[in-house]
Amino acid sequence: MEVERRRVKMEAERKDQEMKKIGNYHNKVEMVFRVLGFVLSFVAAIVVGLNKQTKLVPLTVSLNLPPLDYTFIAKWHYLSAFVYLLATNIIACSYSFISLFLLLKNKSKDNILGLLIIVLDTVMVALLFSSSGAAAAVGVIAYHGNSHVQWNKVCDIYGRFCKQVAASTVLSLAGAVVFMLLVVLASVGLQKRPN
Repeated sequence: MEVERRRVKMEAERKDQEMKKIGNYHNKVEMVFRVLGFVLSFVAAIVVGLNKQTKLVPLTVSLNLPPLDYTFIAKWHYLSAFVYLLATNIIACSYSFISLFLLLKNKSKDNILGLLIIVLDTVMVALLFSSSGAAAAVGVIAYHGNSHVQWNKVCDIYGRFCKQVAASTVLSLAGAVVFMLLVVLASVGLQKRPN
């Protein structure tokens, strides 16, 4: 009888140690993802926030007159989709920093805080995917134009501007995927918790 109790106790201790190892690994992966989410959203915000291009374009007024040079400027805040892209990346970047700080401070593994972080991670996924989609839609129109509504291509003129918007959109999408992986990681962590 005593031998059986020791065996059960040793088995429980072994399972406890395994759960601690899994928990430590889970925490390290979560921290890496949060730092990665911070970096991606921070860089995406900087790339779109500093995006501006000035171009000197010759305009022909009359066939008999020489073309007039006119300066055109493309700035990120001229289109609301790019403003939305910048705003959501700033929100995601700030949230990543705050959540990383809270997770480092939360040694007791408060369930309410954990649930709040999962919900906010899900909100970040939605925000980043929606802003990336909006920026990509405007980018496709800028790249291809739309002959039905007489919108001309602008990426022929503002090549660098369009490339920076594309880079920021891809970084934002990568950030959304990282936050989605955080939600998946949290869901897996909830499944592995002992009852």
